[in-house]
Amino acid sequence: MSTLNPIAEHHALQTRRQLLGRSIAGLGAMALSQLLGTKSSSGAVLPTHVPKAKRIIYLFQNGGPSHLELFDPKPRLTQMSGEPFPESVIGGVRFSTMTANEDKFVLGAVTEFARAGRSGMELSSSHLPYTSQIADKICLIRSMHTEQVNHAPAITFLLTGGERPGRPTIGAWLSYGLGSESENLPAYVCMTSVSKGTTCGQTFYDHYWGSGFLPTVHQGVKFRGNGSPVLYLENPKGMSSSVRRGLLDDLKQMNQWHYEQLGDPEIQTRIAQYEMAYRMQTSVPELTDLSQESEAILAMYGPGVREKGTFAYNCLMARRLAERGTRFIQVMHGGWDQHKSITTEFNQQCLDTDQPSAALVRDLEMRGLLDDTLVIWGGEFGRTPFLQGKFEEREFWGRDHHPYGFSLWMAGGGVKPGHVHGATDEFGFHVAEDPVHVHDLQATLLHLMGIHHKELTYKFQGRQYRLTDVHGRVVQGILS
Repeated sequence: MSTLNPIAEHHALQTRRQLLGRSIAGLGAMALSQLLGTKSSSGAVLPTHVPKAKRIIYLFQNGGPSHLELFDPKPRLTQMSGEPFPESVIGGVRFSTMTANEDKFVLGAVTEFARAGRSGMELSSSHLPYTSQIADKICLIRSMHTEQVNHAPAITFLLTGGERPGRPTIGAWLSYGLGSESENLPAYVCMTSVSKGTTCGQTFYDHYWGSGFLPTVHQGVKFRGNGSPVLYLENPKGMSSSVRRGLLDDLKQMNQWHYEQLGDPEIQTRIAQYEMAYRMQTSVPELTDLSQESEAILAMYGPGVREKGTFAYNCLMARRLAERGTRFIQVMHGGWDQHKSITTEFNQQCLDTDQPSAALVRDLEMRGLLDDTLVIWGGEFGRTPFLQGKFEEREFWGRDHHPYGFSLWMAGGGVKPGHVHGATDEFGFHVAEDPVHVHDLQATLLHLMGIHHKELTYKFQGRQYRLTDVHGRVVQGILS
């Protein structure tokens, strides 16, 4: 017969995971305090310098928008269109398996470019008419580059700093480092949309808004495009709010007892998520009530704004989330993978995204939010300057994935307006001036939010991890 008292016997039977959980007691409470917008004792959660931005809205374009059709005009490509692509430029670099062994022919832009605004920034006048109207508000980077040549690893790399799933996303790092400004909405929200009729198979994986090895309280909350924005917020049939409140209080008491016994920080995360869900029963319906918006504002975002799940609707929700204190808003739009549809579906993606993106910037500015909100627009890579497909079959023209030089733009939040940073070569192939690596972009985003990228770390499996891994530098040339 055991001589241990019940509590001592309980501890003697602990699993290794439970023992490790007890050794890190307090992390869960720290995560909960961040969710509620209070300071933690960890130095990692405090800004290292005065921030330029309080929040980020990332308009992520899944699939790799063509920089050559939208942001980076190359007359040389137009002159040589249909000719064999110079092997000396390619230089043995890696492409996807779709074009790795194919003959490569130059393809000029299928859109028209014009100078826009006082800055004279060259943008696609035919496919980005609304973005062209805000040219003097955006900072265009034409010298982005990455190592990943396929979609999922490239998106994962840009959002987490590693090409394999399992690391925290940018939004999770910011939630961990800075906490939340709102008690009634999550610090990190993700929304997704896809252009109608697209033939490319873009998949939105959960790890694109995951917390990785950080406490799960920091993972993004996905707002759905149909039905209730967040599952399980409504009370079950026959249950009143007072009954639900009593149920949550009992669950909290039980979870707190469990935490005191085991010290597992995920138990505190569970408590925080229950409480946030209860508060969101009121905050989410108010957030999604578009009757508060004027007809002028709705018209500014375009015809799709009244339809849940569209990019236009999600852009308006992003503005509403930003003004209510959500720190990182990730709006992901799929459909840009134009392997054989640069002359067909490409126009639809631009129609779906151009007007709402520009409207978001203008709307934030009108409300005095643009100065401390950083808006980012771009994908995981660009498209090749050579043709994928047969030149004589124009209706099937396309471009393959291209990580060696591509473009994205930013607005507000401490970046130079009406500014072009960096350049690619005359073919739009390699970066020729002021290169900006993915880790440099990540370091710059953290800098604008008041965090030195080397200071925001988390110990996992025996080493200190950070968003930028062991790389990254702040791109000083784009800072205002």
